[in-house]
Amino acid sequence: MKLVILGGGGFRVPLVHGALLRDTADPRVTEVLLHDTDGARLDVMRRVLAARAALARDSGAATAPPTVTATTDLDTALAGADFVFSAMRVGGLEGRTADERIALDLGLLGQETTGPGGVGYGLRTVPVALDVAERVRRLAPDAWVINFTNPAGLVTQAMQSVLGERVVGICDSPLGLAKRAAGALGHDLDDLEIDYAGLNHLGWLTGLRHEGRDLLPDLLADDVALGAIEEGQLFGTEWLRTLGSLPNEYLFYYYFTRDAIAQITGAPQTRGEYLVGQQADFYAGVTDEPEQAWQRWDSVRRDRNATYMQETRESDDGHTQERAEADVEGGGYEGVALALMAAIARDEPARLILNVRNGGAVVGLPDDAVVEVPCRVDAAGPVPVTVSPLPGHALGLVQQVKAVDELVIRAAVEQSRSLAVQAFALHPLVDSVTVAREVLTAYSARLPEHYAGLR
Repeated sequence: MKLVILGGGGFRVPLVHGALLRDTADPRVTEVLLHDTDGARLDVMRRVLAARAALARDSGAATAPPTVTATTDLDTALAGADFVFSAMRVGGLEGRTADERIALDLGLLGQETTGPGGVGYGLRTVPVALDVAERVRRLAPDAWVINFTNPAGLVTQAMQSVLGERVVGICDSPLGLAKRAAGALGHDLDDLEIDYAGLNHLGWLTGLRHEGRDLLPDLLADDVALGAIEEGQLFGTEWLRTLGSLPNEYLFYYYFTRDAIAQITGAPQTRGEYLVGQQADFYAGVTDEPEQAWQRWDSVRRDRNATYMQETRESDDGHTQERAEADVEGGGYEGVALALMAAIARDEPARLILNVRNGGAVVGLPDDAVVEVPCRVDAAGPVPVTVSPLPGHALGLVQQVKAVDELVIRAAVEQSRSLAVQAFALHPLVDSVTVAREVLTAYSARLPEHYAGLR
């Protein structure tokens, strides 16, 4: 099978490649084609993957690694693909720093996928994603698209307008949350039924059932067990018990907005600005010392994982809590991607939390809205399972953010400045229409190649 990775020069590509190296069942991916608009980054990634494949061979791997080729030509990449893994970052890290800084400078939350940053990210990403979808329809009509490009739910919904339900969005956050909760209860997640619903980066774990009994209340009542998991440390045990559920980590930005803004603005640089320097050093270092490609990548990966969402782990005394080693090493989205491909290609049934067409799964949202819910997956693709209705406060927030998603898609398709302003202004983390206009003006000035076409 042929797997195409869009954004193939990106830093996280070796995670997907590593998952493929561990896959020994047939049929499996035998060809990986990396696509990126930056040829120099592609060259670095090829070196890293070659070094990783060599380590696998030296350790006596049972199967040959997939062949890896690279191209900057999108049509060449997509032709004949079985699966397309989309991990693009339209605008690069320059765009990410804009997503953070423009909002912060106006007193708003500066985060790449949540709030005004997510709206700006979506506006410049949707046109590219739709172009990719049209090319997939023409060059690889039987391919499945696995979307990891952020904002993942919004981009998945846009691509589904072209390719239908053969586009599936993935994220590692909800499955990681469910695994931590199951572990704290002393269970393997495979033995439990997950009740989780919402949108990408906006969902709640409302139940974990074992033989028909919901175990989540037991965890919420246990101060020690609840306080030991990342969500207990992030939100506080009292707030989790008030909610009666475990929120996705990104809900920190909604429940503790002022705290998050203060912590981000108090840091010497934003996450994006930190990554600009780190990534420049990494890619230049591999170019200068290709024999150290794998070692450099693995070292940077560990540091990157350890500092992920660092602003959410700052304590009252100004110190940052260390992430648990399992969370640092966990990763996870590559495992979701591989399980999804295996379920479809080999008819290996799986239960995964995915971004899929609603079809009535989440009551209160349109059928064609993309939601993040548990699914059963087999050769026919994912099917959402029944989930509990969201409580009013959660459903209201989900409905408002979904309405913003739909405005972003329309604004990008119609190149409408008015709709773009509406998207910013109606987001719950933007508190003024005036500021919404200022945000869009700032985007147009800083990244004119992406926003100048809005009329």
